[in-house]
Order: sequence, then structure tokens, then C-alpha cells
Amino acid sequence: MKKTLFFLIILLSLTLNWGFKACQCYAETGHQLWLRMIEPQQEANVMLSDDTFLTPTIYIAIDELSRYWRKDTDIVLRIANLPIDNDGFCISKENNNIFIQARTDRGLLYGAYYLLRRQSTGNIKISSSKPIIESPKFKFRILNHWDNLNGTIERGFAGRSIFWNIPLLNQKNNTILREYARANASVGINGTVLNNVNASPQILSEENILKTAYIAETLRPYGIKVYLSVNFASPKVLGGLPTADPLDEDVCKWWKEKIAEIYNAIPDFGGFLVKANSEGQPGPGDYHRTHAEGANMLADALRPYGGIVMWRAFVYAPNSPDRANQAYDEFMPLDGLFRDNVIVQIKNGPIDFQPREPASPLFFSMRKTNIMPEFQITQEYTGESIHTCFLSTMWHEFFDDIQSERKILPFSAIAGVANIGNSENWCGSDMAQANWYAFGRLAWNPELSSEEIASEWLKQTYTNAPKFVEPMTRVLCDSREAVVNYMMPLGIHHIFAGNHHYGPEPWYAPRGVRADWTPPYYHKADSLGIGFDRTATGSNNLAQYPERIRSRYDMAPEYTLYFHHVSWQNVWNLLCEKYDTGVRQAEGFVDVWRSMKEFVDTERFELQLAKFDRQAKDAWWWRDACLLYFQTFSKMPFPEGSPAPRHRLEDLQKYQLRMDNYTAADISKLP
Repeated sequence: MKKTLFFLIILLSLTLNWGFKACQCYAETGHQLWLRMIEPQQEANVMLSDDTFLTPTIYIAIDELSRYWRKDTDIVLRIANLPIDNDGFCISKENNNIFIQARTDRGLLYGAYYLLRRQSTGNIKISSSKPIIESPKFKFRILNHWDNLNGTIERGFAGRSIFWNIPLLNQKNNTILREYARANASVGINGTVLNNVNASPQILSEENILKTAYIAETLRPYGIKVYLSVNFASPKVLGGLPTADPLDEDVCKWWKEKIAEIYNAIPDFGGFLVKANSEGQPGPGDYHRTHAEGANMLADALRPYGGIVMWRAFVYAPNSPDRANQAYDEFMPLDGLFRDNVIVQIKNGPIDFQPREPASPLFFSMRKTNIMPEFQITQEYTGESIHTCFLSTMWHEFFDDIQSERKILPFSAIAGVANIGNSENWCGSDMAQANWYAFGRLAWNPELSSEEIASEWLKQTYTNAPKFVEPMTRVLCDSREAVVNYMMPLGIHHIFAGNHHYGPEPWYAPRGVRADWTPPYYHKADSLGIGFDRTATGSNNLAQYPERIRSRYDMAPEYTLYFHHVSWQNVWNLLCEKYDTGVRQAEGFVDVWRSMKEFVDTERFELQLAKFDRQAKDAWWWRDACLLYFQTFSKMPFPEGSPAPRHRLEDLQKYQLRMDNYTAADISKLP
């Protein structure tokens, strides 16, 4: 006989004692993310097939469907030996029944969320003649949290850590972790690194392993594995050894024992993320060993348990003639030397998560090593939680570049640096939630268009009304290009303020600061022109790319000043035009949002209006600061039709654009 929903709920409530509802009831604060589903008056009839046994994960799938499925069709869940990925699912319709089939309970959960997403976006028709079959493109779909053990978050713009901000072992009914897990599962994210890549060795203390085990227990039913960032010097700091040399027998023994301790507490632990020999972090280079030797030592210790090592390729040394060359120069000689459970994690671009930069050359050249892209969901360089910048369009550019050369995406894994904190709306801004959502959807299916993803998110987060969805989809899909235009058009990059990455300070170059931490290192403005020469007459960074990609990047207008030093006569008017366009776009977002008032609750409308208004004001700041500063080199007038600056350069250089909220009155205080 089919197992009834009543039996399932009673059984699971007795065995798990969760005391948790799938969705809490909140005011319109943005806390519910894209999961603002309405419970119908009558629960749906959801059943298991006779050959499928209940698990905590299947229970969640049943609970979600029974609460929120609004159609009068019955739903049957079944584990079946299908020719699909372990996380994939098949949805079919027979008579008045919808069948969700999968190889694993995770697949059934993803299928359940797929159905509910279709319902929420108004695309509910399920064909009786054509089953829906979906499998994820990437096996590992992982969020990287840069959370510190003291509860702070590096590059976090949404409050404090949801993992390390509270005494987890005393929070046996920790709702926030389940809400977090539910949001990730709904878009197919299946892994999370709980702590900062600038890792404290204390993450591997007995106390923190127990905390990690508690988090893992909470996330596990949602199909999410936990990973930890580790400090390469941990054997010295925690173990009291005189060295952390990866070829030292005592060091290898220490790591094997520590990893055994972790797996004893967390049997399905995912593995380690490592930042080594970068920005002062310890690594194998301290002992004249290679990245491969360091990564392989950890990989060998993790192998008996099925764990992986994600070894970051973000490395750069001071006094280099071109930071863009360094990851390639350091890692290409090691291609083919890494163990098969090592994945080299490479930032999408060779500099550092800029609003626009070309793909890292390593993605085209490392052919014998497992590699994975690292995106930045948190908006460190794209306006933080204040500016709307929909990053799906950036990530699509990356995928398109890789596929144009390699024909397929050669990755089994993908990582995104999370933008999540304990703020009420999770991300510090309602619009910033779209990037979390987009990362999950693209990690599942990178062929989804940015327009599709934006429309899905808007419908689930706000309303299905076409008069809202269509114009706001355009806003989202235009927003990243607007940010590029008013911040750093034509390939300019990394011209941010000295002590944060929010405002512009293209003039910042104090004595004693290493050159590649200052904007002039990148923009190279002088009396002749502007831009970084990365051709054969300069750093020759272009030579690191295969010929077809090299030719495209060399000629691409959007990368002109990334690869070339161009005379002012050839670029000044176009540069002004781009900055002016960006300002107009940002001001246009304010106008569009104002016209959306009837579709949005008052609280979220007013908060987002303030964000868009701030973005438009700061676009002017960026435009004036950059053009007025570069004008001191070009000595050229603003072209006809270009508006007069709102600020004076000497004032902009005295008053740093703040990351926190400010008002028009603050601007009036400029000297």
C-alpha cells in the first residue's frame, strides 16, 4: 500500500524532533527570499511509491509539496535506477498523477523544488507525452563563505556570520541554518565552505570541529555537504610541530590524524579549501615545495574518506611587473602533477573579481588538471550591497569565452563567494539576493539566459505581473553594464579607494604601499595616454592565451585599456561617453523603480528606492572623480554634450566616498 502523508509526518516528527516548519511567516522584509510561497487551504496529496523508503531528505520534499502545491493532482515520489545523474530527476504525468523519479533522495528534493518553482513563475503545465529530465552541469556546486570565527565576514555587506556568530551547540532548534539550507537546496547548491579562505588554524580545534558537525547535521537533509578552509601552518600552530613542510613525515601524520578526527565527527565531510602562499598566507612555498606537493599531501590524507582538496590559484607577489601573469606562471608548470581528488580553484579573471576582466588564461591552458571557476557573489567590487549589479551577465561572458575555445565547460565543480549574513534580508539588499539565486541556477544549468533567471527571480520574489517583471528584468540585465560604464569602462580596472573597494580613488598611491595595491599600477595614466600595455611590447600577458582568444581579446573594445596603452586623442571622448552613459543608466533605474510602486509592498519599495537613489548619486561621484582626475593627464575638454561635473576634483580627493549610508546633506558639507 502507498504510504500516506500522515504516517510520514508522524514518523519523521518522532524520529527527528525538528520542531520546524518549512517556511516561517514574516513581514515583507525580504527574509523569505524567492520562496514566498502561499499555503493553499487544503494540503496536496503526496505519496511514496511502494519501493521507496522514507529518508529525512524525502520528508522535506514531501513536506514542501504537501504545503505549497496548489493543483488538484496527486504527486508520487519514487527512487528509480534511471540513466541520469545522482542529483538529477525525471518528472512525468500520468492521468491525474505527477511522478517525480530520481536515483537518490536528493534528486527527489530537487525535483520537488523544480515543480514549486514552475508553479510560482506561472509555468505549471506538465505534459503527459514528454517527461521533464534535468541533471546539473556541475557535480560540486559550492558556496564559499569568508566568515571568521569571531562572527565577522571578510567582504561581507549583510551583517555577521550565520555560522560563527552564535553558540551553535546551545541552539538545538537553529531555524536560520535550516532556512539557509532550504534556500540553497531550492536552487541546487550542494556544498558550503563555512569559513574564510584566510583561515584561522583554530577552525580545526576540537570545539570547532564539533560546531562544524552540528552545522553539517542541520544541512545534511537538504543535500548539502560542509567543507572547511584550512591554514597550511596548522600542524605548527595546533600541533606544536616545528614545521608544516608537506613532505615531513610528522606533518603528514598530523594531517592524517586530524582528518580522521573530522570524519569521525562528520562522516560525509566534503574536504578542504586552501589559500596558500598568497597575501601572506602560509603554504608549501615556505619550504621550497610546490603547490602540487602541498595539495597532494592533503589529498592523500582525504582520499580514504572520499574528500577533495580545492586549491586556490589566487597568488601574486609584490613588485611583479604584471599581476595578471602570475597565476599562469606559477601553476602552468604544475599541470598534470595534482592528484585526481585535487581541484585547482581559479578566480574567473586574472586580477581580482573586477566588474569586467577577461577570463584567466589558466582556464584555456590547464588540460591535465581538475579545475573549477571561482565567482564572487558578494559585490566587493561592484557596489557592495548598495548598488544593483546582476552578475549573471558577467558569468555568462565567462562561460561563453571558455566554450568558444574549449567547446565544452571543462569543470566538475564551481564555487561562489557568498553574499550572505545575518541581516533580515540575508544579503543587505533585496536586489543582491538575485545574485545568490543566479549562482545556484547557473551552477545547475549554465545555458539558462540571464533574462530567464532574472524573470524567475522577480516573479518568485515580488510578483508575476508582466508590467513589473518585464521592465525590472531589463533593469537587472542592464545593471552590470551600467556599473562597468560609470566605474571602469573600456577595460580600466582596480581603481578603487585605498582602504576599501567601494568608491573611486584613481589617484591613490601613498608612499610605502606596494605598487599592485594602488590604482596607478593598473590604469597607467600619463601625459601620452591611459591603459596597461599587455601586448608583446609590454607585459605580454596576451601571449598566455591561445591564439583565437588572444586575437579576440586584443581587438575587443570592452578590453581596450586592459590590454593597451592608448593615446588620449583616441580614447578621451569615448571614455567620457561611457561614463556619461553609466550615469544615465543608473538614474534610469531610479525612474523605473518609482513606477513599480503599485507592485511592491511599502517597506521593500522604500528601502530599494533608497538604494537605487544612492547608486545614481554614487555613479556621478565615480564619473566625476575618474574623468576629472584623468583630465589632469589628457588636458582635453569634456566633449560637446557631456554634462558639467557636479563636484570639484580637489573636494573629491579630500572626502572619501563612504560605504555606509549618507544623505544629500553629507554632500553639501564638501569643502
